[in-house]
Amino acid sequence: MSFKNRGYVQAEISKKAETTVLQGHPWIYDTEVKNLSGDVTDGDLVDVVSQKGKYVGTGFYNSNSKIRIRLISTNANDKFDSAFFERRIKYAWNYRKTVMGDDLNCCRVIFGESDTFPGLTVDKFNDILVVQTLSLGMEKRKDIIFPLLYKVLNEDGQNIKAIYERNDVSIRKLEGMTEGKGFYQLDGIELPKTTSTIITENGIKYNVDYENGQKTGFFLDQKYNRLAVSKLAKGRRVLDCFTHTGSFALNAVKGGAEHVCAVDISEDAVEMARKNAALNGFEDKMSFKCANVFDLLPTMPPTEKYDFIILDPPAFTKSRSTVSSAMRGYKEINLRAMKLLSRGGYLATCSCSHFMQEELFKTMLRSAALDAHVSLRQIEARQQAPDHPILWNVPETNYLKFYLFQIV
Repeated sequence: MSFKNRGYVQAEISKKAETTVLQGHPWIYDTEVKNLSGDVTDGDLVDVVSQKGKYVGTGFYNSNSKIRIRLISTNANDKFDSAFFERRIKYAWNYRKTVMGDDLNCCRVIFGESDTFPGLTVDKFNDILVVQTLSLGMEKRKDIIFPLLYKVLNEDGQNIKAIYERNDVSIRKLEGMTEGKGFYQLDGIELPKTTSTIITENGIKYNVDYENGQKTGFFLDQKYNRLAVSKLAKGRRVLDCFTHTGSFALNAVKGGAEHVCAVDISEDAVEMARKNAALNGFEDKMSFKCANVFDLLPTMPPTEKYDFIILDPPAFTKSRSTVSSAMRGYKEINLRAMKLLSRGGYLATCSCSHFMQEELFKTMLRSAALDAHVSLRQIEARQQAPDHPILWNVPETNYLKFYLFQIV
């Protein structure tokens, strides 16, 4: 069947956009759409063609967004029905089963463009799926996709009980959507009475508040980086900065740390870290501080010695325009940590911002080490867990930089 027989509006794009798509990037910006063959409703599918009329792909159109078209296929023969989306979900889930093995109690099931579901995030927390929908095209098809998610995972024995929508993010406004959160009503399924669950990651249990926690409730991308920290923690005094729910701190305790101090500026985060410590019976090995790390590190007394410091800050930059100020923030905390650590101490440091590109982050670390008059012996350079797959032709999917160093 020719794509022209599908009846979709055709969007003619610039030569530059055609080149970008042929190189594997799924976004077409507003200035790159040169002509539409008819009227199109926002969120509907359009067939994308070159200026010579050659088929390039099919994607969701949205006049509200600077990303005017988000491609979901480059196959002219695809039919975008429930069978299509079920195949895509199975493909994504089978990938997780391959790369995560039996480690599926908590994982990312769908990672947006990396799984060709543009603008859709699905996280699995034990028996709950938490979804975040950031593109109008996905929003308009959630009544197809969400029941299929429930079906595919439960047919594989995952015992999913509910789907919760975490759409309380302002970026939805850029797509012409409203914010909100709540359970998605699946036919015939009784909704849970609470909005929290307990997950197990790396053998550690966590309370996850998927209604009010950051993002979807818990950061899954650092799963194996936490294991790497655990392996270095034995017998050490550890300072875990920006602890959030205590995940790095708890892994350090499990790895045999002598003592771990967990710090966060949020009282709610510190309280959740305490609860997670109690859940695992780790209270005797931990202390907690509610403090601004930027204020804390310069004022720590010399008697408060640590030989392992973990820096897992939130994204200091979410756009190219703020990269310079972010560099200063990253340098400040890394410089302070390097000065606090004695020779032979260990440093874990990371950035979760795509805009803080790897070379910039490494430049910052070199500068901080120079000013701290120390040398860095690299142990490991790591990235996000494989359930957050990186597409090399989509740089935006590569965002997490994680380094382990010894101070020498």
